[in-house]
Amino acid sequence: MTIAPLVLGGNVFGWTVDEASSFSILDSFLDAGFNAIDTANVYSKWVPGHKGGESEMVLGKWFSRSGKRKDVILATKVGGAMGEGADEKGLKKAHILKAVADSLSRLQTDYIDLYQSHFDELGTPVEETLEAYSALVKAGKVRYIGASNFTPARLEESLRVSEAKGYPRYQTLQPLYNLMEREVFEKELGPICQKEGLGVIPYFSLAAGFLTGKYRTEEDLAKSPRGQGVKKYFNDKGLGVLKALDEVSVRRHSDPASVALAWLLSRPVVTAPIASATTLTQLTSLLKGAQLELHPDDVAQLDNASAWR
Repeated sequence: MTIAPLVLGGNVFGWTVDEASSFSILDSFLDAGFNAIDTANVYSKWVPGHKGGESEMVLGKWFSRSGKRKDVILATKVGGAMGEGADEKGLKKAHILKAVADSLSRLQTDYIDLYQSHFDELGTPVEETLEAYSALVKAGKVRYIGASNFTPARLEESLRVSEAKGYPRYQTLQPLYNLMEREVFEKELGPICQKEGLGVIPYFSLAAGFLTGKYRTEEDLAKSPRGQGVKKYFNDKGLGVLKALDEVSVRRHSDPASVALAWLLSRPVVTAPIASATTLTQLTSLLKGAQLELHPDDVAQLDNASAWR
């Protein structure tokens, strides 16, 4: 399964982007030659009045209206809590089988290209989770599986069990990884992905918007519903990273968001960053990031500004 080097994040569809604007962004993304879209069954349950599944529903309507399902590598997730019952959260077999049926209905499709474990559930044996995925792959409802928020130990255990029992194997990892969040991934998860040949599709590639440069002061946090999520980056390191992004952007005639994505793509283990857009202008910046090649000096400057060691 091959994708262009950028994954469009669907978390904003049905939340900060209405249906018509979502359709426009999706059409433009595909028209530019990109093909991978990531969502989850819980998007956007955190919004008052929402119950989860809003993003998948918008995508399903777009597939139905555009006829472009066959042109898309569709990724969604299971594992977040959709309710309080035992069968409405986690990675138990019963929940996975129910959740995939619900997702397929909302997405108006009969298969998912990449079905991912959104959050690990330590109380559920990895064998039970992988057995559920095995049934879905055999039924043709899922092509490949991936993991997201897993510890190194559970990721390695899952890979061992898949090999020993002949279950489908996690082919991708969706980790938190960006210029502000490097240590956890680079210390342990990255080496596992490199050793095992896993595709890496980082989420929060722009650190919830901080790396776009639109948050420069505490007052800027009110600019977006996601603003409070970047408050933790207002420190010497964060301001140093923004300064480096600004300087590289000037040299490359680009912008901070494009440069931050290009930095991720300069990492040998990264397949494609995930980033979301709420406007066509933002989308253009993301697409430029996937096509921008940084000079080694640019990469070194960004590495130094964001170093954790």
